[in-house]
Amino acid sequence: MSASTAKRVLRIEAEGLLQLAKKTGKSFDQAVKLILKGSGRVVVTGMGKSGLIGHKISATLSSTGTPSLFLSPAEALHGDMGRVAKGDVILAISNSGETDELKTLLPHLKRMGCKIILFTGNLSSALAHLGDVVINAGVRKEACPLNLSPTASTTAALGLGDALAIALLEQHGFTEQDFALFHPGGDLGRRLHLKVADIMRKGSKIPRVKLSASFETIVKEINAKKVGCALVLEGSQLKGIIVDGDLRRAMLKNADIRKWNAGNLRTPRPATISADTSLARALQLMEEKTIYQLIVLDKRKRVIGLVHLHDLLGRGQIQIG
Repeated sequence: MSASTAKRVLRIEAEGLLQLAKKTGKSFDQAVKLILKGSGRVVVTGMGKSGLIGHKISATLSSTGTPSLFLSPAEALHGDMGRVAKGDVILAISNSGETDELKTLLPHLKRMGCKIILFTGNLSSALAHLGDVVINAGVRKEACPLNLSPTASTTAALGLGDALAIALLEQHGFTEQDFALFHPGGDLGRRLHLKVADIMRKGSKIPRVKLSASFETIVKEINAKKVGCALVLEGSQLKGIIVDGDLRRAMLKNADIRKWNAGNLRTPRPATISADTSLARALQLMEEKTIYQLIVLDKRKRVIGLVHLHDLLGRGQIQIG
């Protein structure tokens, strides 16, 4: 019974977002341009559930390169309006478009020289007439069976806020390095600040064999270094990689084991990475290529290290999921 309710609620909220995607267009572009032209911050405001959504939108904007703060409309009317400066852009959220506190607050902010962006489900409302840019955030119905509690409408506003933050991120050319500056703590900070050089296996810890290495030599080296692979090297020059799967596939062919060596078992062009690459990017490459190892090369294409997925996970540097 509860599971069916959950499915119904999630379906209604997902449909609301899909409807929103279809009707998002010119007004959204205008909102992005307005913020980019502004000389200040994005001040997000809203009452009740809209205010809670506003807190999250403001936090996402700030963490992705668009300075922002949340302003409670009620507190603003009792002194906190001093936190707003000319040149700030106001992002107001009101599904009904008739929130009393916002109807009182927004005219004061406009007189201060602030531009108003409004997320609303009522384009003919009083607040809609106050907005410089009005974005339709309306949904057909709430997930609440009484159609009263803000559910699908708050999800829609949150989705629009995320879309706005990412659109601005792209316009600013916000990079992974910029993101790292704003997230120095916790697992996310470690992922972005640490580099492959900080955790890669070096020297004798790198499993390596020569092109002429026999099947037995390869197996011994893979077992000894316990990373599921062996690099095929001539000096420091990379000639390929042999992973556990290569050995299993060779055995299934029922070929003469005496003819197997690193030269005919290797993958000749394995995935490589530089030592100054972030751990987040290393993980991304592994996921894209469905591999567990990346070979670290210097500028002269010499092998200087090896990073394995377990090195990332086992040391607590990256969490998946």
